[in-house]
Amino acid sequence: MYATKMAEQGFVTLTFDQSFWGQSAGSPRGAVVPDVYVENFSAAVDFLGTRAFVARDNIGVIGVCASGGFSLAAAKIDPRIKAVATVSMYDMGEYYRTGIKGERARETRDKDLQLAAAKRWKEFEAGKPIHGPGQNDPVFLEAAESNDFYQTARGKVASNDRRTTPSTYAKFMNYYPFNGIDAISPRPILFVVGEIAPSRGYTETAFKLAAEPKELVVINGANRIDLYDRTEIIPWAKLTSFFNQHLGKAA
Repeated sequence: MYATKMAEQGFVTLTFDQSFWGQSAGSPRGAVVPDVYVENFSAAVDFLGTRAFVARDNIGVIGVCASGGFSLAAAKIDPRIKAVATVSMYDMGEYYRTGIKGERARETRDKDLQLAAAKRWKEFEAGKPIHGPGQNDPVFLEAAESNDFYQTARGKVASNDRRTTPSTYAKFMNYYPFNGIDAISPRPILFVVGEIAPSRGYTETAFKLAAEPKELVVINGANRIDLYDRTEIIPWAKLTSFFNQHLGKAA
């Protein structure tokens, strides 16, 4: 939807499923591989920047939810990304280390790691991945919002059954997308977040760590999922003006 809306404003846009998910390739399906997720943004730049109708010096990124963190991590090491906007951003590494408000205790983390280790033995011995249930962390503070989106007609799609490989979740423990994000400067970052989203703190932390130019936009009354698809409150005008300003009036 973000790609469609920005295209309506005159931008060339590309949207993609992450590797191992949806309509993208990659095996095992449902694998959690943060460094590949980050690389996919640079791969998207590779593709866009080699289209004859795209100005390769005027490419920006919008990262929604977890992809907000992945896109920042990509921009840190890929100067071809000239501007970044994050929406309802999640730091998946920090989530699995501590949670949203410290609710993921040491015992929870240790249990996760033991589960991942046990699954690895079984997968190796069986010669195939073992898929667990969907992303249903028992202490997830935004579970109701996620289910309202992913488990209803609002956001449920046949290509994404949200079944993961539990053995790979441990990789998030070593994922630190905000480390060194000041290196993105002088390229600009726009942070958009819902006022009442429990995960708002991730965006505020990243905003604090980022160097100028940066801007924080808080959407009154919005939670995390509201900014996925509630078109009437997503700040399209701000996104358009931000990218026009910093991508040489690309649209």
